[in-house]
Amino acid sequence: MFNLKKVAPATYVMEKKEGMRVPGLIIATEEIMQEIDFEKPLEQVRNMAFLQGIVGYSIAMPDIHWGYGFPIGGVAAMDAENGVISPGGVGYDINCGVRFAVIPETIQSIEGEHGDKLLKRIFETVPSGVGRGHKKVRGLSDRDYGEIAAKGARFAIEQGHGFAQDLEHIESNGVIEDADISTISSTAKDRGKNQIGTIGSGNHFVEIGEIEQIYLPDVASDWGVEEGQLYLLIHSGSRGFGHQVCQETLDHFLAKGYAEGLPDKQLVCAPIQSQDGQEYFRAMATAANFAFTNRQTILHEVRTAFHDVLGISPEKVRLIYDVCHNIAKFETHEVEGKKQRLCVHRKGATRAFGPGAEELNPIFKKTGQPVLVPGDMGRASHLMVGMGNSLTWCSSCHGAGRARSRVKSKKSWKGRDIFDFMQKQGVTVMATSGRTVAEEMPDAYKDVDKVVDAVEEAKLAGKVARLKPRLVIKG
Repeated sequence: MFNLKKVAPATYVMEKKEGMRVPGLIIATEEIMQEIDFEKPLEQVRNMAFLQGIVGYSIAMPDIHWGYGFPIGGVAAMDAENGVISPGGVGYDINCGVRFAVIPETIQSIEGEHGDKLLKRIFETVPSGVGRGHKKVRGLSDRDYGEIAAKGARFAIEQGHGFAQDLEHIESNGVIEDADISTISSTAKDRGKNQIGTIGSGNHFVEIGEIEQIYLPDVASDWGVEEGQLYLLIHSGSRGFGHQVCQETLDHFLAKGYAEGLPDKQLVCAPIQSQDGQEYFRAMATAANFAFTNRQTILHEVRTAFHDVLGISPEKVRLIYDVCHNIAKFETHEVEGKKQRLCVHRKGATRAFGPGAEELNPIFKKTGQPVLVPGDMGRASHLMVGMGNSLTWCSSCHGAGRARSRVKSKKSWKGRDIFDFMQKQGVTVMATSGRTVAEEMPDAYKDVDKVVDAVEEAKLAGKVARLKPRLVIKG
C-alpha cells in the first residue's frame, strides 16, 4: 500500500500524496519492517502529515506500533505560530518516561536472599497496579498541586525525596515551564491525589540488573557508567492525573469541531496560538511536572530500600538521566536554513540532542544527551547517546515496541507458569497481577537489539551500554 524509498541507512521516505503536507520518514531496517505488520501504523504516519503547520516530515521510529491518533513511535514538529497541538500526539500518559541510575555494586550483591528481600521491599513501598495509589501517603492538597505544577521534580526534592544534583540529570531540569494548575479539573486532581510515588500498570516497571557491555568507553566514563555495575530503570508517567487531562481535552476539542477535515478524528487538534491550544499546553505541562515528581519520589523509595536492605547509602544510587517520551515541547531547530521555533510532538519517542546542544547541562553538552531505551523484562535494555540528527528533530526511539497485542500475548501464555519461566531466564518478577505479566512477556516485544541497531545505523543515537535485567516489578 505504501511506497517507501530508501534514502540513507535505515532511513526510508514515504511519498507525499494528496492531502499530505509533508512526506513521511521511517527509521527502520528491512528486517524490522518484515517482522511485523507495518500497514496500520504507516497509515497513521500518513495521517499525521495532514496536520496544519507540520514541517519537515511525519516521522516514525523503528519501535513504531499502532496508537491513538499518532502511532507510538511517532514524531511531528509544528510551526509554533501557525501549527497545531494534538493530545493524540502526546498520548494519554503525559510525560511517560524513563529514569536510569547506577549503583556501585556487582550482581553478586543482589543474588539469592538479598535480591529477594530488596525486590520485596520495593514492591511494598512502591505501589503498582491499575489505579493503585499510596495508602500510607496523605492525599495531595491544592497547595501541593500548585507547587508540583510550578516546580516539578524539585517539589519532591524539597520534601526530602532526593538531592539537588538530581535536577541536573533530568530532562529540562525536571520541570516544563508554563504549567498552570488552574487548567486542571477537580476530577483529574482527585485521580492523582494518592498516585505520586507509584508505577501503575501495563508496561510500567521498576527494573534492577547488570550493565552487561560497554560500547562507547569514553562516553560511559564521562557519565560514571561501568561494566558490571548494577543499574536501576524506572518507567512511569502521570498516572490517572495525566490520563484525565488528555481525555477531557480530547472531549473538548471534538465538541468544538477541531477534527473537521482530518482523516482520523483521533488526530483532533487546536491551533497552538488559540486559547484552547494554549490551555492544553499548560495542562499538559502540569501533568508532565506531576510525572517528574512521581519518578523522583519512586527513586527516593528505591534508594531507601537499597539502604535498608543492602546498606547502600542513598547518594550512591546515582541518577544518570531521566527522559520524557510522551510530550510536546517548544524547541528551536533549523528549517530550510533558518532557525524556527517548533512544537515537537514525541509520542513513544525520546529527545536525542547531540553534543553542544544549548539546552543540555554541561556534563552532557560534551557527550550528547543520554537516551534510555528499555527493551523487555527478559532480554535487554540499552543506554544510548544522542547524535542530534536534524532529520528527526533530534529524536530517537523510546523502547523495543510491541510485536503483538496485549490480548494475543495473554492468550499465548494462558495456562503456563510465567513467573517460573522468567526465573529460568535469570529474572525474578513480582507483580500485582499475573495478567499484566502475561501481557508483558518478552516475546510480546520486538528485539530491542535490532531496534537500537537501526537507530544507530540511521545516526540518531549511538549505543553506550547494554543492560541485562535481573529483578523486575510490574503492575
